[in-house]
Amino acid sequence: MMLLDTSFLIDYFKGVQETKNLITGEEVCTTVINYHEIMAGVKRIRARREESFFRRLFSRIKLVMIGREINAFDVLIAGIALANGVEKIVTRDIRFAEIEKVAEIKVITY
Repeated sequence: MMLLDTSFLIDYFKGVQETKNLITGEEVCTTVINYHEIMAGVKRIRARREESFFRRLFSRIKLVMIGREINAFDVLIAGIALANGVEKIVTRDIRFAEIEKVAEIKVITY
């Protein structure tokens, strides 16, 4: 699997040929951080064409391979926890159970 960073996604939008050649036949993903970088820029300059393109692109590239979108902040929270060696998240938010399916972190809901 290949992760597509923000600079790559922007070049892909611009039609840079190398970007198309690099992902041919590859399973790709991106992160919620890349999503926010791009969408914040698009909204700042009010670029409707770009916003439409990236919304379609991100809807195809699931942030989680289970096919369900998860709240961006929940993904960031789980990522920070994992990066800092946290083993468990305690929450009443049942959406974290979806993160538990794809990440090595135990989610305890109450």
